[in-house]
Amino acid sequence: MTVENIQFTKIEIQIAKYLFKHYKERYNARQLARTLAINHAHTNKLCNVLLEKKLLVKEDIGNSIYFSYNYENNLAIKFMEYMLSLEEKEFPKWLNVVLHNLQKFKQCISLGLVFGSSIKNKDFNDIDVLIVYDKKKAKKIKKIKEEIRKSDLVEKPIRYIDITEKDIIPNKEDKVFYNILTNNLIFYNAEKYVEVIKKCHK
Repeated sequence: MTVENIQFTKIEIQIAKYLFKHYKERYNARQLARTLAINHAHTNKLCNVLLEKKLLVKEDIGNSIYFSYNYENNLAIKFMEYMLSLEEKEFPKWLNVVLHNLQKFKQCISLGLVFGSSIKNKDFNDIDVLIVYDKKKAKKIKKIKEEIRKSDLVEKPIRYIDITEKDIIPNKEDKVFYNILTNNLIFYNAEKYVEVIKKCHK
């Protein structure tokens, strides 16, 4: 990745982020186009552009070319850390109050994600949150959860999944956990998320 080709379109970023988060998968351009609801020919062209920019790697299988993220390239990793650090600004408006309240966890957790229907649809029943922290912080975490609940500022219930970093790798193949790690918005510590995905990819 040189200075001349460091500009990215919105769709290029969308493709790169999707492939990065889906660490178990590789996709051909047709599958990606269908998944992301974008034009197939355009997707194929953009994947090749991202390949030139060293963000993706390709693999020829049969008559198809499959793309996945370039987890081995340090610049590609730094790029993703930066792009995912902006996700806090991509939260839907209906989660503004939730996001504000979740900031209270920052001093105690190493990673925080919101996943599930609330990030895609404003008609949701509850808010799913994954928080990663050291067990020593459990009391403090419990206290913050109570503060948020008692404040009555968040109208819908928050469902927490609490894990330690050690829990992540043993569960990386679990379908439900994989879905949480791939379909989310990060509210705290994109760098840690990138580190986690990189480890899960291995």
